[in-house]
Amino acid sequence: MVSRVQRYFLELKDFSNTINLNLPENYQIILDDNNNFQLNKFFYKQIGLDHYWRDRLLWPDKEWIKYISNKNLETHVLKKGKDLVGYYEQEFHPSSNEVELINLGILKKFRGLKLGATLVNHAIASASRKNPKRMWVHTCSLDHKHALQNYKSKGFEIFKEEEIDFVA
Repeated sequence: MVSRVQRYFLELKDFSNTINLNLPENYQIILDDNNNFQLNKFFYKQIGLDHYWRDRLLWPDKEWIKYISNKNLETHVLKKGKDLVGYYEQEFHPSSNEVELINLGILKKFRGLKLGATLVNHAIASASRKNPKRMWVHTCSLDHKHALQNYKSKGFEIFKEEEIDFVA
């Protein structure tokens, strides 16, 4: 079945706002510097189940390893104690001096706690340390129902919209 999906491209150019990173007790966000492709693969599959993330599902392990070995890619992991909660991936593009927020999400059992907002704030703070010209992300109507508003509430502005065909 083919349906129409609204896709939004957003950017943030002003990093001057102070970002409040109030993490709930027992939560922490860590940079995964182990280059563990299984972690990225796990989050992509689990979070993506509800949002039709499919592009990487066909990737062999070799492709995952190549992806996470990119020296400009960072994976940040949200944990509660030892439990995995969510993550985001962002890539710095030195040639354009931009940071792309590639994926961000919360595992199903932790949704509804406003932890997505916490991850977006953390991603902005992390990106701002690179002093980029801009940070950008795309989201669509298949993503979490609050995704677009979450980005906009943090200062992201839509610079492009399109409607695309989606085969379910």
